[in-house]
Amino acid sequence: MESVQATKQRFGIIGNDPALNRAIEKAIQVAPTDISVLVTGESGVGKESIPRIIHALSHRKHAKYIAVNCGAIPEGTIDSELFGHEKGAFTGATATRSGYFEEADGGTIFLDEVGELPLTTQVRLLRVLENGEFIKVGSSKVQKTNVRIVAATNVNMFDAIKKEKFREDLFYRLSTVDINLPPLRDRDEDIHLLFRKFASDFALKYKMPTIRLEDDAVRLLQSHRWPGNIRQLRNIAEQISVIEQKRTIDANILREYLPDRTSQLPAVVSSDKKEGDFSNEREILYKVLFDMKGDLNDLKKLTLELLQHNDSEKVKDENQGLINKIYGDDEEIEMFEEELEEKARILHIPENSTVTPKEDKYAFAEEIQEEEPLSLQDKEIELIKKSLERHRGKRKLAADELGISERTLYRKIKQYDLK
Repeated sequence: MESVQATKQRFGIIGNDPALNRAIEKAIQVAPTDISVLVTGESGVGKESIPRIIHALSHRKHAKYIAVNCGAIPEGTIDSELFGHEKGAFTGATATRSGYFEEADGGTIFLDEVGELPLTTQVRLLRVLENGEFIKVGSSKVQKTNVRIVAATNVNMFDAIKKEKFREDLFYRLSTVDINLPPLRDRDEDIHLLFRKFASDFALKYKMPTIRLEDDAVRLLQSHRWPGNIRQLRNIAEQISVIEQKRTIDANILREYLPDRTSQLPAVVSSDKKEGDFSNEREILYKVLFDMKGDLNDLKKLTLELLQHNDSEKVKDENQGLINKIYGDDEEIEMFEEELEEKARILHIPENSTVTPKEDKYAFAEEIQEEEPLSLQDKEIELIKKSLERHRGKRKLAADELGISERTLYRKIKQYDLK
């Protein structure tokens, strides 16, 4: 059996994080079998590497390997793409066509974004998993296929099942073995290694010296949250490689290429906020204020418990400065509380509100529903309409702006009968 380190070298995987190593180890172990595998993890973590490892180390390695992005195929044609169709099965079907499951017979199919599959397609896929049978669109003839299925998703499948967007029986069929890839923010020691690899690659590609990070830039790189994971890191490495003439990068330069994590907050009270901004600045600031208030209350409680545990006057005298700061005798604390109250008034937060996110996880939703008469569905329709108008009906651009797949947008347009 091939070692984890040899596999990483073979497939160009960088990093020594234990969770990453465990994921690769599981892929190596299941590769010789025909067990179905579900790869989970956030978008951009490199889930596509796992099915390639599984196929290359399996007895199917000399047969076809087909990767299918389920989220990129329109709902009306996905059955035809996967299972094929007969001539005349629908408008435009001028000839009989083989689907991916027929083409990959004896090999491996990688179903990326499997959580985006329509329910009708999920039924067909379940039949393939159970007995290897499928029927072409427009045909009544049952055909057989012998394929290894590896699927991947970045959605919470249990939530999708609960909302009846994904079949529970199909989920357990697909996830005989579950391989989870960790987000980049949990791989502190790997972030700089990956950046150096990308910087070296782009130096060769663009025929220029390799950029290097100073220590403060490395620390900044490791402290960033990386919502786009490895894909985002690679993109930033490429930008810096091409744009910066200086080849030694410090934290100040790097910071210009990193999204400002607090940039959303001021937009809540900004007077020049652009119409159609889909971010949730108001809810974010609402949560920040309540979290800060909760942290302050926790600190007060902890201090009081410590003082009650040891009621020596000497202890109280030694800690009087801290007590004054915590309980608001300090002028800066009073100014801070006034600022919080002002922001609360801007957000229309009731002064006597005592509910925090820790006490009620639906606190934001209930508050927003009271203040905003529109239903969630109405808001969704409004956002879709505005985005389509802004992009003159171009669904791909609108879907990118809304943060959903084009197929999902197509389904929403049809569901809400939007013109």
